[in-house]
Amino acid sequence: MFFQNMSMQKNILFLLGIFLVLEVYVYQAFKTVYFNQNAKFIYWIPTVLIYGFLLYSVFTFNRASHEYLRFQIVFSTILIFVLPKILVALFLLVEDIFRLFNFGYHYVATENHNYPSRRKFVSLVGLGSAALLAGLVLDGIVFGKYRHRARVVRLKLKNLPTAFKGYKIVQISDVHSGSFQNPKHLQHAIDLINKQDADLILFTGDMVNNYADEFVPFIDLFSQIKSRDGKFAVLGNHDYGDYGDFKTKEEKALNIPQLIEYEKKAGFEMLRNEHRIIEKNGEKLYILGVENWGIAPFPQFGDLDKAAQGVPADAAKILMSHDPSHFDAIVKNHPKNVQLTISGHTHGMQFGIDLKNFKWSPVKYKYPKWADLYESEGKYLYVNRGFGVIGYPGRVGVLPEITVFELS
Repeated sequence: MFFQNMSMQKNILFLLGIFLVLEVYVYQAFKTVYFNQNAKFIYWIPTVLIYGFLLYSVFTFNRASHEYLRFQIVFSTILIFVLPKILVALFLLVEDIFRLFNFGYHYVATENHNYPSRRKFVSLVGLGSAALLAGLVLDGIVFGKYRHRARVVRLKLKNLPTAFKGYKIVQISDVHSGSFQNPKHLQHAIDLINKQDADLILFTGDMVNNYADEFVPFIDLFSQIKSRDGKFAVLGNHDYGDYGDFKTKEEKALNIPQLIEYEKKAGFEMLRNEHRIIEKNGEKLYILGVENWGIAPFPQFGDLDKAAQGVPADAAKILMSHDPSHFDAIVKNHPKNVQLTISGHTHGMQFGIDLKNFKWSPVKYKYPKWADLYESEGKYLYVNRGFGVIGYPGRVGVLPEITVFELS
């Protein structure tokens, strides 16, 4: 533990050195726009105070304390205060490249050997862009993570029995209950779910960040979710507690059973590499649920063979699998012929552009199938954008989602 702490401190000091260089560079833009004797005090006093707060918070942080709010404040401070300055630095860097070439040209071609000064306009645009980005990040924290939207997906499934034409399924995913402080702030989202009048509720994993007890304050809230044919859930990578800090192996081993019990109190039945049958008028729809299966380093506990055991290959099936990478790796070519897989996990990175005809998020470079509906070899994959947040406690551009499937 001592050597781990020493390594962490060295990394922090290294990052601090980089940030110091960044601050000195960005200060050039600030003093270009606000050129007066008080500029350095206006810039550096808040800067020193903020970095002091960040250093104190990092060095006194205890992973085992479940201090999610404190972590969110630190992470938000970095995103609001440091990230926009990187944008300013990019503006300055482009300007400095042009200044350097301009100086070189005039030095050789003319007798003017003066280095070009900074343009106030460029610094102003850089600072303005940074302020806009900081505003978007702040809006995402205060409002964005609560802007839940219901997305209706009308889907024609092969071999769907007549009794299930018009059947309505609501999917939610990635609640990350530990990232929220007050269950009342999510009441509107639960009301929106119930407004859909669902036949079935499917939850595709990550109910918590690490610890089962994060969900305890939310049991009553999620027990309000209603459906005619039940509520099913699967585990996501965060539900295993692998990112937590447990005192003993025995304590960690109890985490999943506790979470399953808490979700049961909220009315959710956990499917762990198994299936259930929904029957209407003598016809059947199979709901398969697997444990997390992801590309390394994420766990691969999902077993589709086991979940589909005894299920006819030509039957209508919906698979709940937390990580969308499972679809391309195994599901779409599986002999059991799963018509629809529903996943989550990506959150759309909680940041991006999510328009009807244009979608982009940095997460697409890790997960090409990162949000919405995809078709491959006659099989469908739907990736839910997530109900909650993790890491950055907000959403910019990619809003929290409640998916409503209308089958035909």
